[in-house]
Amino acid sequence: MARASPTFVCGSCGGETLKWQGQCPLCGAWNSLEQRSAASARPPATASAVPLGAGVALAAAETRMASGAQELDRVLGGGIVPGSVILLGGDPGIGKSTLLLQVAAFVARSRAVLYASGEESVAQVSLRAQRLSLGAAGVAVVADTDLAAVLALAAEQRAALLVIDSIQTVQSSAAGAPAGAVSQLRECTAELVRFAKASGTAVIIVGHVTKEGSIAGPRLLEHLVDTVLYFAHEAGSRYRIVRATKNRFGAANELGFFAMTGSGLREVKNPAAIFLARPSEPAPGSIVTVTREGGRPLLIELQGLVDRMRFGAPRRIAQGLDANRLAMLLAAGNRHAGVSLQEHDVFVNVVGGIEIGETSADLPVLIALTSSLKGQPLPAQLVAFGEIGLTGEVRPVAYGDERLREAQAQGFRLAIVPQANAPRSEPTGMRVIAVTRIAGALEAALSRGT
Repeated sequence: MARASPTFVCGSCGGETLKWQGQCPLCGAWNSLEQRSAASARPPATASAVPLGAGVALAAAETRMASGAQELDRVLGGGIVPGSVILLGGDPGIGKSTLLLQVAAFVARSRAVLYASGEESVAQVSLRAQRLSLGAAGVAVVADTDLAAVLALAAEQRAALLVIDSIQTVQSSAAGAPAGAVSQLRECTAELVRFAKASGTAVIIVGHVTKEGSIAGPRLLEHLVDTVLYFAHEAGSRYRIVRATKNRFGAANELGFFAMTGSGLREVKNPAAIFLARPSEPAPGSIVTVTREGGRPLLIELQGLVDRMRFGAPRRIAQGLDANRLAMLLAAGNRHAGVSLQEHDVFVNVVGGIEIGETSADLPVLIALTSSLKGQPLPAQLVAFGEIGLTGEVRPVAYGDERLREAQAQGFRLAIVPQANAPRSEPTGMRVIAVTRIAGALEAALSRGT
């Protein structure tokens, strides 16, 4: 019988090669190849009893499990789907374990739950549950890094929810590599996916993140799981944002808002409290816009600052917006409205640390920069949204009526919107100014200063 030849696996990308090299031929990393013995072949899968050409009738989907947090259920698409695999990533200390322990305690009221911790002991998890005042008596906690033992225990208890905290600490004997290696991450995640689909157990996996903010390990992990969630927050803020970047059972890019308190994470029912903490006195360069993230409209404050250039080339800095789109807006404003900023430094900031990826912020950004340039404050009850084209037109955006209703509910009384987004009847107590060109929009905003 021929002896199996060893393989060399890259610790950065997980690629395999038959001979050692100083540089990985796939990703280019240096000194990252490690020798691995050839893994034993898996036994062939048992053939299905379904004959060729026969289909399986689709049955009604099982009811989703509530997580105990409506904001998290919104991000997941209505709750936790049985048999799904959810990957949760975020910076250290942001609250991933706190949130999942709260979810586990809520689900354990009616179903079996297993919380597998590879970073804390059972006593430490219990201490955290006491600090959060959780009735977690029904949560089974195991401190083990052997994935086979954890899955066996979950199958024995017929757990409806399995939490793995974290995937970088567990290991499988089939991978033949230390915990945290790329091959281990890939193999352990694949085993968890197979277990979830076969047993109907919902699995939530905690993943560490790199310095760039992405989940550590190959991108294959995000392709294997059903849902990918990211925890984010602004430095020094107690607010947390959960964003779904992938969701097979709901809308992607949905947002959930939480606040970190002494008793754990608390839902923020009104996100406007995060983004609209404006000063009592209106200041030039500050305006409120209505963006849409996932399935909800959000009121967010935009701040623009124009300062005369001191030396060298003028700077264009955008926080929370695309810097290339900012340059396009400056060119359109100069060409079609006479807003000349060639000799000025331009700074734009989205308050609250959120990223705006849609074009509805074009019009309010240009209004805020013009307000800062002229030193003229805008009305405190003004809201604006709209896309700006290169020919100077103000173009409509989707869900205009919903944006106006949300602004009216938050107490705003004046709105500048594209002509195509003008409602047939104005919301109660709100005046809507419809514009078609950049110059008309700037005139309408600045002529109604405080």
